[in-house]
Amino acid sequence: MHDRLAALVTDLKGIGPKIAEELGKKGIETVQDLFYFLPVRYMDRRHISRIGEVQERQRVNLIAHVIRYKSLFYRHSRKKGFEAVVGDDTGQISLKWFQWSPQYLKNVCKKGNILFFSGEVTRFGNTLQMVHPDITILDEEPDAGEHTKVVPIYSEVEGIKQGALRKIIAQAVTDYGGHIGSVLTPDIESSESLMSLRGAFSSLHQPQDYIEGNRTRNRFLERIILEEYAIFQSALLMRKREVESEKGVRFVADGAYCNRYLKDLAFELTDAQKRVVAEITGDMAGDKPMNRLLQGDVGSGKTVCAVIAALMAVDTGYQVAFMAPTEILAEQHYLTIHKVLETMNIPAVFLRGNLGRDREDVLKRIAEGSITVIVGTHAVIQQDVTFRNLGLVIIDEQHRFGVLQRKLLKDKGLMLMPDVLMMTATPIPRTLSMVVYGDIDVSLIDEMPKGRQKIRTKVYTEKDKEAVYKMAEAEVREGRQAYIVYPLVEESEKMELLNATAMADHLQKAVFPSFRVGLLHGRMKADEKEGVMFQFKNREIDILVCTTVIEVGIDVPNTTMIIVEHAERFGLSQLHQLRGRVGRGTHPSQCILITGEKKTGIAVKRLKIMEETTDGFKVAEEDMKIRGVGDMLGVRQSGIPKFRAGDIIRDMDIMLRARKIAGMLLDGAPGESITRLKDIISERWGNELTFSDIA
Repeated sequence: MHDRLAALVTDLKGIGPKIAEELGKKGIETVQDLFYFLPVRYMDRRHISRIGEVQERQRVNLIAHVIRYKSLFYRHSRKKGFEAVVGDDTGQISLKWFQWSPQYLKNVCKKGNILFFSGEVTRFGNTLQMVHPDITILDEEPDAGEHTKVVPIYSEVEGIKQGALRKIIAQAVTDYGGHIGSVLTPDIESSESLMSLRGAFSSLHQPQDYIEGNRTRNRFLERIILEEYAIFQSALLMRKREVESEKGVRFVADGAYCNRYLKDLAFELTDAQKRVVAEITGDMAGDKPMNRLLQGDVGSGKTVCAVIAALMAVDTGYQVAFMAPTEILAEQHYLTIHKVLETMNIPAVFLRGNLGRDREDVLKRIAEGSITVIVGTHAVIQQDVTFRNLGLVIIDEQHRFGVLQRKLLKDKGLMLMPDVLMMTATPIPRTLSMVVYGDIDVSLIDEMPKGRQKIRTKVYTEKDKEAVYKMAEAEVREGRQAYIVYPLVEESEKMELLNATAMADHLQKAVFPSFRVGLLHGRMKADEKEGVMFQFKNREIDILVCTTVIEVGIDVPNTTMIIVEHAERFGLSQLHQLRGRVGRGTHPSQCILITGEKKTGIAVKRLKIMEETTDGFKVAEEDMKIRGVGDMLGVRQSGIPKFRAGDIIRDMDIMLRARKIAGMLLDGAPGESITRLKDIISERWGNELTFSDIA
């Protein structure tokens, strides 16, 4: 769009500081923002009825003058109302309000006011009425024909009437509409049979014909959505091409360490794992840096694929950095990987935060290249760590390796850009993958290993709690362990929910006195948390009472039961992640969801889905249907921006088309056009599109 559209709304006639402040609360600061403030529905005022002709249940437009008005009081209820009786030369009708602004009604209901009003006609006793009609005082609109047209209705802005809002936007269209321009070239618009972007905005704000409301898709809205999506997809495609333009390492695909590991595996890889390994090794054998996300449900075998990639790097003589979001998870990965590396005499280190005096020696050996595999948190690629020849970065529970993180690697003076493999057990629905991950390659493990234990999920209510505790007791007596999860760490005045701290004490004293009950929550210091997890892993704790701090990656195969209290308070993806903490060993596992008696319809739906499926991708699809895209954990972590006009679920077909158009746009664009496009992307999304979010 043109620079002039960046003009502040205060540049428009009639907008002072007060109106500008109210518009600002709606995110409207510039003229361009006004254009994107699209109508929510339309009112067809072209057909005007007479009061004497109207019938019950009709939606009509009427013109009448105010005859009288009064407040209403209902003796048998506390409800109050307000009524104005209006008429034309064919009859009278009652207008009623049960929620109103006194100032608004004072302006509307002046005796003699001529009103243009629309709504549904109903009957109260013998009287025809219209409740909460849409009203324009005709004296406010001096043009006599102004009311007989299709009128846009916008979402309410505090302190600004619809008529005034329409005038403001109409003025913006008149004064600035000529500066609306598309990023798409005339050739693309012609080949794709697209109307002009200017025409689309003009048609929505100043319609010549009736348009279905409630943001129903129409060709004008579709053109605006396509523009926005094409800019977004261009950003993804530019990012992808930018990464591919770097010079990467060409790794050996058939090395001794890799072959030995595959030969010694005690199980056969699933078909999904074989496919993913082929995709990863194919990337690594090329000279472009790998930038791949590995999506797989909890327990699907992502780590095996990562180890194969790591050994391929070691075979070629390069170092590997393996990162996780927390020290607990990093240590788990280290213990898993170390078992493999030790048998092959490959030197590895867990770069923990409290290495003390040994840290200096470890950093020196990493810099010299005598330590090949380095495991730790994200600090591994930051601070004072220098590599001799880092070739591969593996990151657990991250959806995207951002621009800033790539820059950190470049700043370490590496000759070639390392390959990057990201892994996540927070699934994103397949339908969304292309949208969210347009700039990276995605591999999917959609099959569980043979012998993986099924997790039985069952919903219970508060009154069943005693029976649930007996089930947990039976598991522990068999030598197993259990988690009990609460939504709160401590008691809250705002919410009557059980909390982990109080319940750990209660369970130890009153429910499980003969077992060892531990407590883990997010407010504990890192070393306290590690200590508790160490005790739990070593079976020094039988039942671990905790919050959602255990949501990601904690791996204790001997734990066969997880009980989630107040399960109706948790989101679907979060419940699925919690369930993934069990079923990791050889024994059957259970996920028990305890709910209160009062549940919303959505909560019931969520819990039913949990009982019906353990497939994380199905769970994610259902979660998307219930909550929409913006609130989904995986989508939030992936860094997808907010769109002004488009709805990703509804407008997936437009996104696919935008992907193709973005390719056409970038393929034929000269340097200055690419620079302008980058400026538009930066201006539109700024920090939202850095794609450097760490989950």
